[in-house]
Amino acid sequence: MNWRPVDCHAHSLFSDGALTVEQVADRVRSLGVVPSVADHISRDVSRSVSDIDGVRAYLDALDGFPVLRGGEFCWHDSLWRELPPDLVLRFTHRLGSLHAIRLGDDTLVRAFARRLPRPITIREYMAGHLASLERLAREMPVDVLSHPTLVALPFKNVDANELWTDAHERRMVDVLFDANIAFEISTRYPPHERIVRCAVERGVRLSLGSDGHTLAQVGDIRRPLALARSLGVRDEDLYDPVRHGSKTRSGQAVLA
Repeated sequence: MNWRPVDCHAHSLFSDGALTVEQVADRVRSLGVVPSVADHISRDVSRSVSDIDGVRAYLDALDGFPVLRGGEFCWHDSLWRELPPDLVLRFTHRLGSLHAIRLGDDTLVRAFARRLPRPITIREYMAGHLASLERLAREMPVDVLSHPTLVALPFKNVDANELWTDAHERRMVDVLFDANIAFEISTRYPPHERIVRCAVERGVRLSLGSDGHTLAQVGDIRRPLALARSLGVRDEDLYDPVRHGSKTRSGQAVLA
């Protein structure tokens, strides 16, 4: 069988990447990986595609290269809700991200802010994180949850066992399973093995993503692929928009 893994999540100069679309495509293909470009599409991320005209120009540019046409959308931002159907249908797949979560009192906590908006305990933060994930799964027609274990910077160095209880992990993977959203194993933000195993055992499909921004990063999915294989996941069952389809295209996804 002629199988090649798919890097469903790489960035180009359209947002915060350092490479052109052509450079991303050439580099990822040279590694024996199917390339996709999934730039940030949000009004709340610096250096991103931030309006509908920009999305159209982005997709026009991707059409000129043999890449999968992805996009990484922030759940807390409204731009993904505003895209007209003709643009939505041009994506081969879409990714949803929790770059910010809402707490029970509607406080917004951004993932990359160095300070919390107010004192927040780990317990309160994780309750808000999981509640926000549940809303994302209900509201967003996305195929992949990007970097599922990404948390706000003040909690970044907290041990995974303290952040992610067994109950937290089961809640997350149940949400993804019910919504048919793939769990990304990210090179840039690697999840701990226990939660990936929990996803596999629940039947959640895995997606490989470099989240690459530079020549050395894009297409480097060696560690995610090795982890998936170590858990007994068949290569051909890893999420591939061409093989498995996308919610945006009624089950059809085609390389440009």
